[in-house]
Amino acid sequence: MSETENTNATQKENIDLQNLENSSGEHVVQEADLKAVYEVPVQVSAVLGSATMRVEQLLKLGRGAVIELDRKAGEPIDIFVNNRLVARGEIVIVNEQLGITMTEIIKSGRV
Repeated sequence: MSETENTNATQKENIDLQNLENSSGEHVVQEADLKAVYEVPVQVSAVLGSATMRVEQLLKLGRGAVIELDRKAGEPIDIFVNNRLVARGEIVIVNEQLGITMTEIIKSGRV
């Protein structure tokens, strides 16, 4: 391969890589890439809080029992997608049903 052909091949590879990566070297997701996953169902859950108790305590619970959670009233609740924390929000009422308004998006790697 001549030096000109080698340079052209290298330039073509660089252009192709630029289409796939941004300046940080991260993959750039194109709209066409996302269309393949738009219909994939995910589990979304909103967690008010949690509590730890012994089995003995759990077995004593009955109708009307109150379980104290680790959150205070008015604190944001955690929003999970497929068991991964993605946001925090507040409880709202929408057409007589509970809903969540997102107040904070959690960036990857942050908890």
